[in-house]
This record gives sequence, C-alpha cells and structure tokens, in this order.
Amino acid sequence: MILRITRESWHALTATWTRRYRLIHTLPIPPSTASLSCAEDQEGAKVWLRAFEDAKTVPKNLVELTFSRSSGPGGQNVNKVETKVSARCRIDTPWIPIWARESLMRTPYYVKTSHSLLVSSSASRSQARNIDDSLGKMHAVVMDAAKNFITSEPSAEQRQRVANLEKAHDNRRRLEKDKRSAVKKMRSNKGWSE
Repeated sequence: MILRITRESWHALTATWTRRYRLIHTLPIPPSTASLSCAEDQEGAKVWLRAFEDAKTVPKNLVELTFSRSSGPGGQNVNKVETKVSARCRIDTPWIPIWARESLMRTPYYVKTSHSLLVSSSASRSQARNIDDSLGKMHAVVMDAAKNFITSEPSAEQRQRVANLEKAHDNRRRLEKDKRSAVKKMRSNKGWSE
C-alpha cells in the first residue's frame, strides 16, 4: 500500500503541527533574583539572555493583542480594515526578569494605570505584519532592559589591549608636552640682546 499525500492532507498536517508548535512555544523563564550582585546570578542571567535572544520574538499567547484602525495614507483600506496592532503585557509576568522591571517602568512603553507594557505598530497595511512587528518590538524592549544589568568581565586579551592603548596614549601625550615645552623655551628671551 502506497500512501499518497495530497495537497489537502498536507495542509491539514501542517496546520495541526503549527497549532501544536504555537501552543508549546514559550519563552525561557528568567532567574528569580531581584538584583544581579553575585557571579552565579550574572551567569544565570547570561544563560537566560542567550535563550531569550534565540526566541527572536514574543509568542502571541503571552500578550494581549488589540486591533484598531490605522491612521495615515492607505485610501479606503485605512477606513475599513483594523490593521493597527497594540500588544499589551503585564510587567509582572513570569517571562519578564525581575531585575529589568524597574528599567522597563522608565521606558515610554510603560502604562502606569494598568502596570503593563504597551507596544503598537501601524507600519504596514497588513495586520499580520503589524502583529509580527509589535511582538518583535516587545521582545527588543524587554531584551534591552534586561541586557543593561548584565555585565561581563573583560578577558585577558582585552585587559592587555586596554593597557597597551593607555601606554600609547601616555607616550603621545608626553611627546606633545615635550614639543610644546621646546617651543616655549625657544620663545623666551634668553640669549637675546637689547
């Protein structure tokens, strides 16, 4: 018996797989520390950041999406179709790191009344593209806020390079000072007769 996959069965199979993938696709949970003061907290935050960066976007099931009519050019499409997308997410959700929440509260995307982040997009005339754009913006805002608190120690090569640059800078400065000193000595009136 030979199984033939028809176009309809292939679409049904991929639709089922896509639904399952969307349901299990979630973001990594960050370490539950309020500050990144010790080295192991920093390391845990770096691991989380790498996993979060690989996600590239926030899944739709983790945010509340609302749609409205977009402004600007687009003719009758603007008046009829709700293409503007607003993605809202509470700031105390488990996938947003605790150490980044205070920084997120200072961003223009923070809404104080609902204690949430609100990112909107009306860049495209397509609702699907605007959904992807707003989810990508939400991902970028959270990642930037979390990245600000993660520090990394410089490697031995970097320390050596900085030391060499400082030494070269000091040498250049010393040469400039010596050259300027020589010019000033030549201007003095020693040896001039009146």
